[in-house]
Amino acid sequence: MNLKLGFDLNCFSNRLMEPEAWTDFVASCGIRCVQFNFDLIDFLLPWKLQEALVERTLACCKAKGIRIKCAFGGHSHHQNYLGHPDDAVAAAYEDFYRKMADLTAALGGEGFGTCFAITTTRVQENPARRAAIISRAIEAYHRLAEYAKRAGLQYLMYETTSTPRETCATFAENDEVLARLQSMAIPMRLCLDVGHRNQETPGAPETDPYAWIRKYGRVASLIHIQQCNAEGSHHWPFLERYNTRGDITPPRVLQAFADSGAGQEILLALEIRHRAYYPDDYELAGNLKASVDYWRQWVKD
Repeated sequence: MNLKLGFDLNCFSNRLMEPEAWTDFVASCGIRCVQFNFDLIDFLLPWKLQEALVERTLACCKAKGIRIKCAFGGHSHHQNYLGHPDDAVAAAYEDFYRKMADLTAALGGEGFGTCFAITTTRVQENPARRAAIISRAIEAYHRLAEYAKRAGLQYLMYETTSTPRETCATFAENDEVLARLQSMAIPMRLCLDVGHRNQETPGAPETDPYAWIRKYGRVASLIHIQQCNAEGSHHWPFLERYNTRGDITPPRVLQAFADSGAGQEILLALEIRHRAYYPDDYELAGNLKASVDYWRQWVKD
């Protein structure tokens, strides 16, 4: 297996926004590979501003030996986008994805993604309309793959979710979507998350985070790592007081990837969040470093 330990940079949203600040922190943890997050450079900014921030980011990464593997939507961009109920709005959002592709390419990333196509409550209650929106999104991804290929990217991604309204929360739907995207100009890869387990059907395989890895590890470029349990996607750090409450252990994660047959490089991106509240806000840096130290017992690279 080719597993890298790193960060999802949305850990730093609103806190370590300066390229110099987040790269200093990442380097201090001994991390060399990260998933960029569009909270740090918004793809909706004027391109000249993006270029200036990209130039600073790449210079800092080069100086500190950090590689940006891929990029992902963050807190600001967890929206309906291609799943928007209005066809014209969803079509307009395709331009957002082209901007994401341009920024990812400028940063030297391999690919980018966000959720597949988040639907609304009303759409979720209307199976025919939901199916039409899924088909519409699949057609959009085929067009976007052509654009991303021309930009020099290697793949697109989407993140599996824990609730059907956000789509791709069941094995059956992921299998269908991946099959319908198989002929894209570049591959569709998955972003897994150990906290995204679908609890709607007790005892179903989708309730097991390790089952997700075993089934889809071979088509994943990235997995978000956090301490959590069946009660929620908590984004806890890997500290003793949370490890006793959570059910994520490095040996089981690594074994699940081995069982999946994955041979490609996969980034294990720590996605740990703290409230902007005392004392949580002041504990994030130390808890991130402690989580890296914990995982380094099993993942050396």
